[in-house]
Parts: sequence; C-alpha cells; structure tokens
Amino acid sequence: MSHLPDPDSQPEFYQSVATKRFVAWLFDVAFISLLCIVPVFLTFGAGLFFLPLIYGVISFIYRVVTIANGSATLGMRFMGIELRDAFGARLDMGKAVAHTAGYFISMAFFVIQIISAIMMLTSSRCQGLTDSFLGTVMINQRA
Repeated sequence: MSHLPDPDSQPEFYQSVATKRFVAWLFDVAFISLLCIVPVFLTFGAGLFFLPLIYGVISFIYRVVTIANGSATLGMRFMGIELRDAFGARLDMGKAVAHTAGYFISMAFFVIQIISAIMMLTSSRCQGLTDSFLGTVMINQRA
C-alpha cells in the first residue's frame, strides 16, 4: 500500500471518511429505492412481490457501473470520496464487481457488517472488511 497516501503524513485524505461513507451509503440507498419504483410501476404493482430481488439487482448493477466508471457511487461523489486500489488507481470493472460482491456478502451477515463498521471507525485508513481483503481504500478526493 505504499502507493496510497500515508495516514500519518497525509491525514487529510482520510479525515471524516467513515462519516462520509455512511452519508454516501444513505444517499445511495435512497437513490436505489427511487430507481426501484420504475419496475414496480411498469409491472402495474406486481413488482412489489419481487421487491427484494428487484432492489438487489438494481443495487448491484448501480454500484458496479458507478464504481467502474468513476471509482465512486453517486453518493460517494456527492460526499467527495472515492475508492482506490492498492496502487492508488481507480477501480476497474473487475475490482468494482469484487468490491460490490464483498459489500453484498457483508450486508448479508450482520456480524460481518458490524466487524466491517468497527474496522472503518478504528483503522488508520478507514478500511472496512472488504477493503482490507481487496486492498482498496476510500479517500477524500483531491481538490
């Protein structure tokens, strides 16, 4: 991780990142929920029976596409943060899929999500479990 900003000598890259991640997550959840209204209306309400599946598919596609195209979801962009890999580069499609899959796994298991949240709050680079596993990091965007 020598290609990433050092949290000791460049703390501005990691300042308030955990809080910004949470607000970005809330933004993304709200936006994805709005996107889910479209298939429900197009199916004349029948989509309500499949709402968890619809939400999951739209959420996965939304996260992969936005992360692959800008290394951040719309919520992350709104909050001024972005994902970087271990070499400091933006995430490509493969890494975006892997990061999103890790997010879905951690959201599926409450204990894993709690561990990940604690890691984000306590680690020097504010990395969650998926970030640690993939070598990714969330940083404040450069001005």
